[in-house]
Amino acid sequence: MTIEIIPNWHPILVHFTIALLSVSVVLFLAESFVRKWKLHIQLVTVARWNLWLGSLAAIATVIAGFDAFNSVAHGSEAQHLAMLDHRNWALSTAALFIVLAIWSLSSSLRGKADFRRSKNLVFVSLMAVAGLMLTATGYKGAELVYRHGLGVIPMQVGMTAGHNHSDGGAEQGEGEGHDMKMDMSMEGGEHDEGSESSHEDTGDHQH
Repeated sequence: MTIEIIPNWHPILVHFTIALLSVSVVLFLAESFVRKWKLHIQLVTVARWNLWLGSLAAIATVIAGFDAFNSVAHGSEAQHLAMLDHRNWALSTAALFIVLAIWSLSSSLRGKADFRRSKNLVFVSLMAVAGLMLTATGYKGAELVYRHGLGVIPMQVGMTAGHNHSDGGAEQGEGEGHDMKMDMSMEGGEHDEGSESSHEDTGDHQH
């Protein structure tokens, strides 16, 4: 059985990238305020692993993004410009996170994972900038789908032919209303006949 991914793997991979890198940014920001606590070491460890794994996911996401950029059909200039804008933001954001991941990994391998206060301030500040860039990139990517409709299969025309809320629905409603009126008139006729017969019976009884 062939697994069909619509439109490609990019929408799947990007969620792991955003989740891992967002958690990393939040934990690195948090650990800068609790450097004297025992919890600090755990926060740094988890933050580093999220950064490393998120950067690997970012590489896979960028590769899938290039495939999407070259394969997803787009027919307007606005859609093309939106794709270029999202691509540029994604490449810049991924590059910054990868540089920070290499910096963090190399320091960990040298046994200096816990930066000094001045170096840690620079590192955390860059992580915050990268987090803001990640937010902007995700927003622009969402606009490609929900504003410009890229990568979305259009609704089949046949679906509206059998169930139309404008013309067909109105005609159907009129037909149902007409049938209801007919039923009510028939019921009313039966009632009138019953009334006439009751009046005749009453008249006969009075005579």
